[in-house]
Amino acid sequence: MTKQLTQITRRGLLGAFAATAMIAAPTYSNAFGLLRGAGDIRRIKMYSGRTGESMDTIYWIEGEYIPEAVKEINHFMRDWRSNDVIRIDPRTVDIMAASHRLMDVSEPYMLLSGYRSPATNAMLRSRSSGVAKHSLHLVGQAADLRLKSRSVGQMAKAAEACSSGGVGRYSRSNFVHMDCGPVRSWGG
Repeated sequence: MTKQLTQITRRGLLGAFAATAMIAAPTYSNAFGLLRGAGDIRRIKMYSGRTGESMDTIYWIEGEYIPEAVKEINHFMRDWRSNDVIRIDPRTVDIMAASHRLMDVSEPYMLLSGYRSPATNAMLRSRSSGVAKHSLHLVGQAADLRLKSRSVGQMAKAAEACSSGGVGRYSRSNFVHMDCGPVRSWGG
């Protein structure tokens, strides 16, 4: 009797893992534990009111980023004003995904701002004192996010629990800034 061998690709595994990712994955009291070693599967769900696009993708399996999914994230988080795309730092996506998981929500993030071109950042700075001249958005290391089902405070607490970067609370504008820069927090 002969055995038929089939080659399994990462894309092929996505379907199998997607069905069990949220059910079988263990929970952790510390979000960073979720990111290191514990996360056999990492998933991000977002939509953009600016472009009308949405995504729900598993971007990490068994210790490796999936190049096709990372490319999709880079495109999704582009500067929607100029359509410029750069590499988004995967650490930022990890913080976003871990925070989302800690909040135990199924709702996707609304992405308000991912990458910003220098021209976009300069335009936003001219309109608001809250936009940094050397923003981490300029180098693909930050995201401004919103959830309908969670408050700014709840989102910020989840991101701060990751102890992995900057967390800004923008309560009046109803969004949270998450980045993979130095650990710090601001806003109210």
